[in-house]
Amino acid sequence: LFPLNERATMVRVWYEPPPGMGPRAHLNRGAYGATSSMEPMFMKKLARMSPAKVIVPVVGFFVVACYLPLANQKNLPVTLNPEHQAAQRAYMRYHNMNPINGISSKQARASDPDP
Repeated sequence: LFPLNERATMVRVWYEPPPGMGPRAHLNRGAYGATSSMEPMFMKKLARMSPAKVIVPVVGFFVVACYLPLANQKNLPVTLNPEHQAAQRAYMRYHNMNPINGISSKQARASDPDP
């Protein structure tokens, strides 16, 4: 590649990344900020915010939205009735489910009100 009589010289090069890149930059964003001029302003603001400031309120909104239909119910599900829970405990004891620390252990059988 190089002739033997010529000496190769090393050149030092410093790379400067474009703005918006680096260890603290978001990967879902373009290198120069907003990717489109047609993008709404609130989306640009959301893209600049830290992910925790966006994700936590959105998840909280969906939790509240999913809880609202259940908030005004008066009747409990059938599986929360005391008779059903007693029958479930008896079934679990009969089949020896979780015999070390659970419902079939000696300690749980001693403290259980149902024989």
